[in-house]
Amino acid sequence: QVQLVESGGGLVQAGGSLRLSCAASGRAFSSYMVGWFRQAPGKEREFVAGITWSGGSTYYVDSVKGRFTISRDNAKNTVYLQMNSLKPEDTAVYYCAVARNVRSWGSDDFGSWGQGTQVTVSS
Repeated sequence: QVQLVESGGGLVQAGGSLRLSCAASGRAFSSYMVGWFRQAPGKEREFVAGITWSGGSTYYVDSVKGRFTISRDNAKNTVYLQMNSLKPEDTAVYYCAVARNVRSWGSDDFGSWGQGTQVTVSS
């Protein structure tokens, strides 16, 4: 079982940047696909970005394309989410999650989740 810990959240002004980290414990981290999700108050959790086992392919929700970049360092068992040009609508709790395989990058594809990190973007 993989355990995940997110970090890097905080308060930032619109237009600013943050880099989130997702550190994994356990073996064979490179055998997992990783997704970043977010949940804003009163809204459902949504997929933000995903990366395949070796980092060869990445996926993004349309609203963050060109602003967010997902990457991974398997030697460090860590996945990153670089967030630039942040907007107030990016405010949410951000979660990382892992899965051996995904079908649609939906929440149901993922079995292990971190506790989340709060990102707040002020206008």
